[in-house]
Amino acid sequence: MNTFNKKSLFVALASLGALSVTGTADAVYVNPDGTGQVLLYPYYTVRNKVAGAVAPFNSLLSVVNSSASAKIVKVRFLEGKNSREVLDFNLYLSANDVWTTAIVPIGDGAGIITHDTSCTVPAVGTTLATATPFVNFAFIGSNADPAGGSLDRTTEGYVEIIEMGSLVDDSTTAGYITHSGGVPDDCSAITNSQSSADLTVPTGGLFGGITLVNVLAGEDYTEDAVALEQFRTDEAFDEPGSIKPDLRDADNNWTVFTSAVGGGAVSGLTVNGIDAVSAVLMHNNVLNEFVLDVPTLSQTSWVVTFPTKRYYYDPAMTKCGASQVDCNAVLKLDADPTKQLFQRNFVATGACDDVGVVAWSREEQKPSTPGGFSPPPPTGAVPALCWEANVITFNTKNVFGSANVSNVNTAYEHGWMNLDLVGGRVNEHVLPTSNGTFTGLPVIGFAAQSFNNGTLADAGGKLIQSQYGGNFVHKYTPGWNSAP
Repeated sequence: MNTFNKKSLFVALASLGALSVTGTADAVYVNPDGTGQVLLYPYYTVRNKVAGAVAPFNSLLSVVNSSASAKIVKVRFLEGKNSREVLDFNLYLSANDVWTTAIVPIGDGAGIITHDTSCTVPAVGTTLATATPFVNFAFIGSNADPAGGSLDRTTEGYVEIIEMGSLVDDSTTAGYITHSGGVPDDCSAITNSQSSADLTVPTGGLFGGITLVNVLAGEDYTEDAVALEQFRTDEAFDEPGSIKPDLRDADNNWTVFTSAVGGGAVSGLTVNGIDAVSAVLMHNNVLNEFVLDVPTLSQTSWVVTFPTKRYYYDPAMTKCGASQVDCNAVLKLDADPTKQLFQRNFVATGACDDVGVVAWSREEQKPSTPGGFSPPPPTGAVPALCWEANVITFNTKNVFGSANVSNVNTAYEHGWMNLDLVGGRVNEHVLPTSNGTFTGLPVIGFAAQSFNNGTLADAGGKLIQSQYGGNFVHKYTPGWNSAP
């Protein structure tokens, strides 16, 4: 049961009022209005709908600058097993600009093309023949990890877009990227480095989404990006080719809006930026529906993505030492070394976190004993989610053809499921802060349902392709657990 220290809650609410008056950006939070300085897109894929078939998905991404200020943002694509970076670059958005790209299959992997004229450095390919490929450099050679170096890993993952700052109106760069007749003035004139005088603090106003479209399967799913507002208070330009900025660059303060105990907000401080981002994404239960109706050949898959997971065990990140072994200690949290957020280090089968799984029918039925993922784990083990962008399938019905799957077997044709991210852990799946403790895991995602009425015919007896799909954002219970 979630409990609150009401004094802390009232203080948090009062501090939020001060924030709104002064406009001081000093507490990162998930903006329920959908705009912000940082966008987290839960999932992209170019995998085939059915193994061995030629029915690949394309993922169509957009980002909108709804502000009156030109911006420089970092666009980063991460594969789904270990969140290894497969491509990043700098994008220049003029005021009120939109940038779009298509993530498409390329050989054994994926890549992007764009017909958009907004400036990027480096430039992005504009046709399939000139597509900019995703690369495996971050997980081969000296960067190799236990999951292998195949380009197939690049075919599914998720996306980050992070604002570096707004461009002052009279800067040279702002003039280059401003559109005239639908085309920027001169993208080729943009240099790899920017004067600090050209940038002001990030102002937010970004929003976007992805369409997962499979033309041959006749399916289309959409997802909104999760927006983080007040991510940072200072501008900082990072050159193309740099891994910065990333989610570690958040300010240490955090604010969580919660529906618990009558609604409200809780604010606090963490020892570093990545813990602050984890705090605002923490949930202890993920709730959603599934549909497996036989007459419509229905399928359901859930996307469950942990966008901060790599920072707690990955030796490529600064929280870890030079080797995977060094990460055994780093899994412990700086705020309380007796606790840790994510449970295990990364091995060939992933970095597994124990979870609980209970599925109900629509008529309040549930198994006499709790269910779990299949095939069943060894005796004494419990269900676990092991990747960073996970796809949970129901009765092996894989909507996206994902390779990063965990399967739930259920006897029910339709119903709903509670995914318990505390998973029975006591000193793990815990995040201490200055104002209390979170339990669960930092998570984003959605559920996708597909339907197939392939036998339908029109009045003349002609068969009509009638496959279609829908998607539903996850519902959660708050990860805030107690105040000190």
